[in-house]
Amino acid sequence: MTGVTCMTSELTGKRLELLKEAVPTASRIVYLADLEDNPSGLKRAQDAAPRLGIKLTTVGFKSREEMPRALEMVAKERPDALFVYPDPITLLERERIAEFALRQRLPTMYAFREFVDAGGLMSYSANTLDMFRHVADQTARIFDGKAPRDVPFLQATRFELIINLKTAKALGLTIPPSVLGRADQVIE
Repeated sequence: MTGVTCMTSELTGKRLELLKEAVPTASRIVYLADLEDNPSGLKRAQDAAPRLGIKLTTVGFKSREEMPRALEMVAKERPDALFVYPDPITLLERERIAEFALRQRLPTMYAFREFVDAGGLMSYSANTLDMFRHVADQTARIFDGKAPRDVPFLQATRFELIINLKTAKALGLTIPPSVLGRADQVIE
């Protein structure tokens, strides 16, 4: 077997760290996810939170139909920020989540730039174009006759931080220069 990983779970701690750097006053953060989808991501967030001075609470959902209820629960928590773990449901609901975060004045960290393009504050992930190149290379090797077991499993090597300054402004948030300086793209 072969494949490519964008290291979504492995980057969870780094995402929390970047969110804390962008919003140094954030001490209560809600982790929004299908809690059964990827226990590794949740464990990594729970491990990183104390080191960052964060009290992490979770709000879960199992379907798109549960998203309004989940967002209601987030609002009741009154957190300082929101951390959205990526999965097919959050990707499909990215606009609803971004609009909710803006209405609630919640700085939010996402895993993929599609969330930031939909109005979210910031994302940190493997470079998507790089990942597609890896997949294309592996596919070409298999089409050229290599057995999938002989094609190495690849991990992401290039990562990108995307920040939406329009959203930051709407939230009344000033992103520190130390975080802005590391951004690969800033949406203005």
